[in-house]
Amino acid sequence: MHYSGPMPETDGRVNILGLTRPAFEALVGRDGRSRALGRLYRRAFAEGRFEPGSEAIARETAATLAVRVSLRLPAVERVVEEEGPFGTTAKALLRLDDGQRVECVRIPVARRVPEPGPATLCVSSQVGCRMGCVFCESGRRGFARDLRPEEIVGQYAAARLTLGWDIGQIVFMGMGEPLDNFEGLTGALKVLLDESGPAFSQDDITVCTLGLPEGIARLRDLGLKRLNLSVSLNAPDERLRGELMPASRGVGLEALSAVLARYPQRRNFAFAVNYCLIPGRNDGEGAAEGVSAFLRAAAPSGRAVVNLIPYNPGSAPIGPAPSETEIESFTRSLQAAGVFVKLRSPRGRGLQAACGQLGRVD
Repeated sequence: MHYSGPMPETDGRVNILGLTRPAFEALVGRDGRSRALGRLYRRAFAEGRFEPGSEAIARETAATLAVRVSLRLPAVERVVEEEGPFGTTAKALLRLDDGQRVECVRIPVARRVPEPGPATLCVSSQVGCRMGCVFCESGRRGFARDLRPEEIVGQYAAARLTLGWDIGQIVFMGMGEPLDNFEGLTGALKVLLDESGPAFSQDDITVCTLGLPEGIARLRDLGLKRLNLSVSLNAPDERLRGELMPASRGVGLEALSAVLARYPQRRNFAFAVNYCLIPGRNDGEGAAEGVSAFLRAAAPSGRAVVNLIPYNPGSAPIGPAPSETEIESFTRSLQAAGVFVKLRSPRGRGLQAACGQLGRVD
């Protein structure tokens, strides 16, 4: 089942977390922006309160809102934490209205100053995943359904309002493939970017995708010129990529690099390629050169970076996590091939909260 528009709750009311401010005001037939309605909308995201009678709103309007709109956060069922060199990584298990469960992760950001700062929230876009990547836990139990915009935004709202997490960035890198739920993704982006709501800047949101050319083209056509995009490559050639990421079969690297080359690349933008390092599988002879060739085609500006992610074994490992020596060796090979590399230090591996480990929700 794919999301195909705003969905009411079981009592017929729409969750405000899936509405932009203009869409919210349109529910009561208001033309233009109302200060009182704007305060009501902002309070929902800032304080987790939706009380139409608390503002100087006409009684009829307040009554209309009360029967049409509500505020519901996903229920936090469990939180597990792990201390690390950059701070506390935490994974939250959230229950949705229909009983389905998803996970989101608070990722501490490495900072040069000792004071803790806002973290990155890794959010899910689907219950399960249909992509079937062999190194990833999310698709192991199959695909259940897409998340609606309010369920995606609800992860941020629950993290901030229920758990008290200070969130400065959002990354769509949790359960699911964001571009496989394009309507849910774009609906959530509109709310997250709404200046009267969460008010994130485009620079603080990253969409991570397996690399679906049609979805990337549609994302580009939204005109969000500062929205960050990262692509999971994970192999230097189409044959191996198809083995590791079955959904990529038929998606040629030439076609993928061509659509990426047309994605907006501003001056301070570095196109990111995620590469899950699986020792003995995708670090062999010629692998670094293959990655370098892909980057030259996908980012003709030369502003590209490989996020090297050490493999995190899940419930059915396809190999061991790479050793420090293996990581250093492949890093040097990439650098020798002219690739700028950033090493993603594993965070939350002990919690099944690291990259590729989300999805064990029991």
